[in-house]
Amino acid sequence: MIVLTNKRKVNLVSATAVIGLQWGDEAKGKIVDLLTEDHEIVVRYQGGANAGHTVVRQGQTFKLSLIPSGIFQPNVTCVIASGVVVNLKTLLDEIALLRSRGVSISNNLLLSDRAHVIFPWHLEEDRILNECPSGEAIGTTLRGIGPCYRDKVGRSHAIRVGDLFESGFKERIEAIVQAKARFLVPLGVSPDSPSLDAAAIFREYSGYAEAIRPFVCDTTEFLLTAAERERRILLEGAQGALLDVDHGTFPYVTSSNSSGAGISAGSGIPAKYIKKVLGVVKAYTTRVGGGPFPTEQDNPIGQTIRDRGNEYGTVTRRPRRCGWFDAVAVRYTARLSGVDAIAVMLLDVLSTLPELKICVAYELDGERITHFPSHVEQLRRVKPVYETLPGWSEEIQHVRRLQDLPKAARAYLDRLAELLRCPIEMVSVGPDREQTIIC
Repeated sequence: MIVLTNKRKVNLVSATAVIGLQWGDEAKGKIVDLLTEDHEIVVRYQGGANAGHTVVRQGQTFKLSLIPSGIFQPNVTCVIASGVVVNLKTLLDEIALLRSRGVSISNNLLLSDRAHVIFPWHLEEDRILNECPSGEAIGTTLRGIGPCYRDKVGRSHAIRVGDLFESGFKERIEAIVQAKARFLVPLGVSPDSPSLDAAAIFREYSGYAEAIRPFVCDTTEFLLTAAERERRILLEGAQGALLDVDHGTFPYVTSSNSSGAGISAGSGIPAKYIKKVLGVVKAYTTRVGGGPFPTEQDNPIGQTIRDRGNEYGTVTRRPRRCGWFDAVAVRYTARLSGVDAIAVMLLDVLSTLPELKICVAYELDGERITHFPSHVEQLRRVKPVYETLPGWSEEIQHVRRLQDLPKAARAYLDRLAELLRCPIEMVSVGPDREQTIIC
């Protein structure tokens, strides 16, 4: 059984996945932290240092980008799997920060030798390609994630963690730098740029290789064996399902499969072992960067949500766009990800609003629809169809039982569950792990 902090219990299965169902920033880190103590292994399987998560423990706030939230449990093995693209400096900085604050990191952290490595030229490419003289920017975090994934798919210029330890690593760096220079120099990058200094890059990354050596292994083999032995595995998704490169609001998406569709590909764990998927949503909706956002409230209501929810990026500190809950979008991603239950986060942010709205359908070119459009230009044209529910005036951060929530808050949760056709298992009413209601 999974025993949570208030001793309430929910069913345990051998492998559970936690997936964000909106445009990211759903506070998945808190849920993973809560569930970790009853699992043996926590896996991060896609994305990179563009995906921040925040965990609040005993009054301390930890902001992580690459290391799974499970790192705070010393008896849990945290795995950065093959689907992740890794900025090694960021990873080492996170390790140093955690150790400086008393978090033990040794054999409880594993890094896949198949994971792809971000290099200085990826950051340069990201900067250049993101320059948008006209139109709407996609919203990259400029951390080289997209260019690294592009090289991964292209194969010729890709370097994986395991390659850092091979005898031909230096020659590989030199060949790639020559190829990258042919692209970057005509676009204004100096031939003397640090991003094109093969010798310096080799020295820098050789140092990183020695520093990460104790953590590197074949995580695919490790996880396959763990799954076969029915060890309790928790899979931690990054970003949100609406940012999935194949199934999200393309092209305003991330560079990996951030919905449930990417779990097996990124981790190496076959789908038959994944017995439960927990979808995480905010009680409202946020988005960072460009792209359509049907329920956005670019008005005082949106600003109130932003201020009460501290809606600024964990990694970038960019202000997030805020709006009402979009049940059409979340029902789509819940189906896409095979969600079994829902965790509703930041319900307390909605306190004091006199009324709340939920988008229950769209109007597209005069027709009412309840499915999520597959094309971004159609999504731009939709008009949200809202239901209005009464709000509640009470602050609820102190509430620990569902029955103690205001009647209007319970009614709001009931309607979300009905629209999403999934039971709500958890409700968060504050940032601390103790501020959680188990339904």
